[in-house]
Amino acid sequence: MVLISAGIGFALPFLLRGRETYGVAVPAAVAAAVASVVWVALLWLGWRFDGGWIWVASLAAGTIAAVWMALALPPRRRSADRALLTRLSGGRA
Repeated sequence: MVLISAGIGFALPFLLRGRETYGVAVPAAVAAAVASVVWVALLWLGWRFDGGWIWVASLAAGTIAAVWMALALPPRRRSADRALLTRLSGGRA
């Protein structure tokens, strides 16, 4: 499950715009981490590891988190870069 969610995360930078603002492995790490946490939480809640819904829920949560990160990070990064350039250039950017 972790490898599947990481694989989905590795594909995202090539499917979405803005990949130059974050590392290619970042969405994969986010997808794998979130999917793992959801998997363990669902096991604690009594879901069976061999059931299909735990797979669907974990992979969907990891994918949604990675897509959200890949869409939210580029505008914030560009804004932070502009602010840093303005500050370092003495307000002449």
